[in-house]
Amino acid sequence: MATSSSLLLSTLFLHSPPPPSSSRFSNGSFFNPSPRSLSLYPVRSRRCLRILSKLPVDDTDNDDCALLPRLSAAVKPFLLLCTSVALSFSLFAVSPAVESAAAFVVTTPRKLQTDELATVRLFQENTPSVVYITNLAVRQDAFTLDVLEVPQGSGSGFVWDKQGHIVTNYHVIRGASDLRVTLADQSTYDAKVVGFDQDKDVAVLRIDAPKDKLRPIPVGVSADLLVGQKVFAIGNPFGLDHTLTTGVISGLRREISSAATGRPIQDVIQTDAAINPGNSGGPLLDSSGTLIGINTAIYSPSGASSGVGFSIPVDTVGGIVDQLVRFGKVTRPILGIKFAPDQSVEQLGVSGVLVLDAPPTGPAGKAGLQSTKRDGYGRLVLGDIITSVNGTKVTNGSDLYRILDQCKVGDEVTVEVLRGDHKEKISVTLEPKPDET
Repeated sequence: MATSSSLLLSTLFLHSPPPPSSSRFSNGSFFNPSPRSLSLYPVRSRRCLRILSKLPVDDTDNDDCALLPRLSAAVKPFLLLCTSVALSFSLFAVSPAVESAAAFVVTTPRKLQTDELATVRLFQENTPSVVYITNLAVRQDAFTLDVLEVPQGSGSGFVWDKQGHIVTNYHVIRGASDLRVTLADQSTYDAKVVGFDQDKDVAVLRIDAPKDKLRPIPVGVSADLLVGQKVFAIGNPFGLDHTLTTGVISGLRREISSAATGRPIQDVIQTDAAINPGNSGGPLLDSSGTLIGINTAIYSPSGASSGVGFSIPVDTVGGIVDQLVRFGKVTRPILGIKFAPDQSVEQLGVSGVLVLDAPPTGPAGKAGLQSTKRDGYGRLVLGDIITSVNGTKVTNGSDLYRILDQCKVGDEVTVEVLRGDHKEKISVTLEPKPDET
């Protein structure tokens, strides 16, 4: 009955003109029209209004309003409220303005440019290969003396193969007691250090993860790169996982020093793609989505990105990773000497590498190179000054490292030294580092 009454009153308000006067009284009546004013309404409406206003019902009125019972004063306001709700709903359901507004908010598929689609596709395809690395260190609580593992740093890395090898920078894992690797699906695994190369700032980790979760990154070539081509860096800057930045190659064949040993890293790629703390160890990709370098360092007085970032070329990384995976170490030849800082040699007015110490058990000591020492009176006696190796001029320590990087363990090189006021040539057989034998 309530439903029929609501529909009937909805018809009344939709098809009848508004009453000339109406008021609301304290007795609960909403309408109090005069009998004269009821003549303005249709027959069906007049009987309904008479019922609501408690006026005598005229027999000439239509009997269709018999659906409305003689309701009490407490029920009539509720019935009118239901009618208003039904009326509002019907108005909004058929209003052209509402239909046009609903049509206005319908979204269409986003249209992207060709280069945007290529960038989106590159990110989606390579993100599963990029991992988040957490460096944990052991700390002792000052009050409870409990030993705790706390994060002391984080960085990025990428999956190298299906065996679970992860490649990153050495400075990302330096000083860690434990390491954790988080994959793109947020699954976390404990990592073990397979090996590292401090001189080139490269490290290899290994995790025991299902092979279906490991997606190796496609490896490219860095020998044919050109200044100006687009590059993409994916990493975890400031802990924000899987962040994409874009830029171009700003320069090639740059040289930076290893943060661990100070040994020069050659043929480094310079890019203006934003590289921030936390990006270290992440991949640098070309426009085809292949690996061309490892993001390693930035040049910035503030520590944040300044548009000058550096990446170790993949041609250098590939050989190092292969040795670390196979042998757990990199076999690199050395002369077995300690030499003075370049600034000290410049102050002496000579050009070359001043030998401070040549242990007798090392390659240079065995060959007869002399160390710097003091005489019986405490005066400093300079040792040999290396001026060339295999005919290539040596002016500083970087030159010496650059020459040795082209040699192998067991090679015999000719070292020309300045001893006193004359030059001598000495043959030296290169050996690996003592801790790598």
